[in-house]
Amino acid sequence: MVTQKKIGVCALLLAALIFSASCDRTEESPSQSVSEDSACFAPSEPVFIKGGAFTMGADDAYPEEGPAHQVAVSSFWIDPAEVTVARFAAFVEATGYVTLAEKPVNQETFEGAPIVNAAVLEPGGAVFQPSPNMSLSAFNWWKYVPGANWRYPRGPNNPAASASEPVTQIAFEDALAFAQWARGRLPTEAEWEYAANAGGANAVMRSAPPEEANTWQGIFPVQNTKRDGYEGVAPAGCFEPNAFGLYDMIGNVWEWTANWYAPGHEDGEGGSLSGPPADRSYDPRNPGVAVRVVKGGSYLCAENYCMRYRPSARHAQDTGLGTNHIGFRLVYDNAEPK
Repeated sequence: MVTQKKIGVCALLLAALIFSASCDRTEESPSQSVSEDSACFAPSEPVFIKGGAFTMGADDAYPEEGPAHQVAVSSFWIDPAEVTVARFAAFVEATGYVTLAEKPVNQETFEGAPIVNAAVLEPGGAVFQPSPNMSLSAFNWWKYVPGANWRYPRGPNNPAASASEPVTQIAFEDALAFAQWARGRLPTEAEWEYAANAGGANAVMRSAPPEEANTWQGIFPVQNTKRDGYEGVAPAGCFEPNAFGLYDMIGNVWEWTANWYAPGHEDGEGGSLSGPPADRSYDPRNPGVAVRVVKGGSYLCAENYCMRYRPSARHAQDTGLGTNHIGFRLVYDNAEPK
């Protein structure tokens, strides 16, 4: 599984300038800890979601969200908030687990491609780093930062993550490992979207983000007014929950789902419950890299960029690379998680 990170790093560094050609060098990592702070509160007990039918997807938004179609899901329980740093720390303490971002990159997986900077071989992850010289056409706001991991999601020269904020720099396999320990699983895309809709209709394409969500206010990526009080990740429970009592289903951080990604929903009964098989999964913007569906948008979604702050919105994400704007929550087939 480690090789997925290597392939992903190579592909992202060599394609579309998603990451800057110059990776950040960092000094020796500070002591591994998490900071304590939060005036927000989100309950920890899973929420029961009664199954039912709903219209999944959308035909009036981005092409990959269609076609809209009827889907039925069975009842399940779901975390009311994204898995926090504190909860992930308990998992690491109990198991000794080491995340993908904490493991070195195998140079052999670059398969003869030029190494832009030796720093990409060090353990680390992708970090959003705005600067005054950014533009929407340059796609230069991401950098691979050695030492970035779930404890220090923006890199070791930045403050440790707050215990109450969603854990990030989590690759897909890391989320799966946590789910197994917690006796849960990652939601299917259909389950996630059904829970985010909270019994309502899928919102139509909108330019303005919802008021009760942590998104980007201002002109992305050069101006963030922080009108919602946060420049980056917000602690769990800082915004009003939806009608099902679920926090941050829209905004804050993207969330992993169990589904492989393809650009559009499959036709056929139940097709979107399991999604496409692995051999039919692909992202045309990142060919040759294993991708899963992430949902919900993040604090980087703005009126002039992304606009994926709707339940039907979806995006492809490289399974082998952590970033500081993607987290996860779990669902359960019974109500006894850790």
